[in-house]
Amino acid sequence: MKNNPFTHEEINLMSIYNADGTREGLIANLEEMRGYLEPDEAELRELTESALEKLRGISDAEYEQLELISDFED
Repeated sequence: MKNNPFTHEEINLMSIYNADGTREGLIANLEEMRGYLEPDEAELRELTESALEKLRGISDAEYEQLELISDFED
């Protein structure tokens, strides 16, 4: 991928929910998580929506070039 379209925050979010390492799996996990968000979690909902829109707009090959390693790991 020439230019990474994802923000640092989106990469961190995707790293957390990237359980099976596939683009479709990540999309499914983010969609499921989004369903549990409370009304006061608007910022997280917007971040999730933005990441989902971008994930749907890239190919599996482009997805595989992303470095989805969370800053939260030791």
